Amino acid sequence: MIPLNLKLGFVFVNYNNSNITKKLIGSLKQQTADFSFPILIVDNLSNKENIDILKHIQEDEENIQIIFSDKNLGYFSGLNCGIGFIRKNYKDVNCIVVGNNDLFFPKEFVNSIYNKIQLFQEFPVISPNIITEDGIHQNPHVIKKISFIREIVYDIYYSNHLLANFIGYFSKFSKVITDRADETEYDKAQLIYQGHGSCYILGPLFFLNFNELFAPTFLFGEEFFLSFQLKSKRYQIYYEPSIKITHECHSTLKKMPSEKMWKLGKDAHREYRKYINISNLFKL
Repeated sequence: MIPLNLKLGFVFVNYNNSNITKKLIGSLKQQTADFSFPILIVDNLSNKENIDILKHIQEDEENIQIIFSDKNLGYFSGLNCGIGFIRKNYKDVNCIVVGNNDLFFPKEFVNSIYNKIQLFQEFPVISPNIITEDGIHQNPHVIKKISFIREIVYDIYYSNHLLANFIGYFSKFSKVITDRADETEYDKAQLIYQGHGSCYILGPLFFLNFNELFAPTFLFGEEFFLSFQLKSKRYQIYYEPSIKITHECHSTLKKMPSEKMWKLGKDAHREYRKYINISNLFKL
């Protein structure tokens, strides 16, 4: 039986946007709950200007630790670096909020987790209600499965960069057709196939079964690989709409050249295809 007392920790990754990290930390400091939880920032080899900002943060904030990686670890591997540090140095922490650094937490965020504490007895990962600054709900990301047609589009998208640009351009004008309806169920608590990758809450059951996140890619595909990891132990992600977060979407990725992003996505898609064979989907 998982105990009903949660001790929280927080792990985020930073890459060349340390002022965003300052805003994130500011939102955590404003929690109405008594906030003494460890916060771990993993810096993925930012430039000197951004490293200096993080060093000032570390000097000024008592409960914040920063790991300055000597290489860019990527997203989930960067989170794993922080998770390992928390678990080694804060033995009482049994629930870790992980994610991008472009998140802003409402004052009642910690209390909203405690209000749903019973969920952690049954589910290893809780996916929160993630809302962009312009009010778009990003969860539940995928409720049941990826459609066969969408799988085909993914293969075409990652076959050629010019085709990817065309699909990306077309999707701007065809959201009624191309958008999934899953996010319209943002008010409904439920088991889901994939939660949006910008933030997860890893509870005691997760650490009873796993030491870290499954991270076969540098970037992209994290939503699938977490769902695959949980499925190996016959678990699913649980979406809880009362736990809310604001997301400044793509604050890091928008700085990357589009072709570089596409190549990273292509690498992740190639890895994804090792687990989801489209020919088998066609037979279903």
